[in-house]
Amino acid sequence: MNAAESKLFQEAHQAPSVVEQTLRENQREIAQLGAFLRRHPPPFVLTVARGSSDHAALYGKYLFETLLGRVCSPATPSVHTVYGQRLALNRALLIAISQSGQSPDLIEVTRQARREGALTLALVNQSESPLAQAAEVVLPLLAGPEEAVAASKSYLASVALLAQLAAAWAEDKPLQEALARLPEALHQALQADWQAGLEALLEAERGLVVGRGYAFAVAQELALKLKETSAFQAEALSAAELWHGPLALVEEGFPLLVLAPRDKPLPGLLEGLETLRGKEAHLLVASSEAEALALAHTPLPLPIRLYPVLDPILLAQAFYPFAVQLALARGRNPDAPRHLSKVTRTR
Repeated sequence: MNAAESKLFQEAHQAPSVVEQTLRENQREIAQLGAFLRRHPPPFVLTVARGSSDHAALYGKYLFETLLGRVCSPATPSVHTVYGQRLALNRALLIAISQSGQSPDLIEVTRQARREGALTLALVNQSESPLAQAAEVVLPLLAGPEEAVAASKSYLASVALLAQLAAAWAEDKPLQEALARLPEALHQALQADWQAGLEALLEAERGLVVGRGYAFAVAQELALKLKETSAFQAEALSAAELWHGPLALVEEGFPLLVLAPRDKPLPGLLEGLETLRGKEAHLLVASSEAEALALAHTPLPLPIRLYPVLDPILLAQAFYPFAVQLALARGRNPDAPRHLSKVTRTR
């Protein structure tokens, strides 16, 4: 198999068109939902998701907290499904995110939240799924079939929809205008050539994916993809958390994939990169910013910048084809990771 024959590679290249359709088809519903949330602001937002969808939810947490000042927290499904506890969720907003909409724990949390008086919203690719039926409001991802086990276009559709919801709720005109340009920017992100990064990761067994703020949310997704597709033991860390102990992992040649988009955390990231250069780590820096790339041992340039809130999404888009190339170089099938299946049902 070459990279272009991979389902994951093909689905990643479908993502810009998927995002364009998803934003367009959900625009009216999201505008109405944003107006409702302004009239009836929830005391907090709760998210429930697994895997890549949970990483999309973390991106949503940053959106709701930085743009709206609204506390957002992930649900712990076992509180509901194993311990049988009921939570005080009256008037809260619960957002469930899933590609398949089949996992029993997500369905049960959504049902219980609705019974407790929460407004329940499902972002789901299978709009006739049990999760969609459990929620009061459904925003379809419209990603179409995903044949690769590792999600790509459904993840990008999820984060784009969350940004669209936050922009409508906050009446954030600059973000709304940037979202209109997101599909084209995703197309341009696919032109990123990160093959230089293959050598540093080809023989490595483990490494860290580092970001801050919105980029940390995306770092979680990239670390999962390295695990899934290349059996590479990657851990995502906040750049701030790196200095509180995990720095002890760093040894000569230890790979750190650092996500450094143009955003408020960038100055601190640049200071950190300066320090890390003296600690023998191999720095792979993914960024649109020349000053960040100049500090890398292996620069991974992003050929486009769009808007600070959205630029980490472009990094994810650029990463997916690279993940396919890396998996193939390491002798792995990026479409069918061992032990994994597309639909996972947990309680």
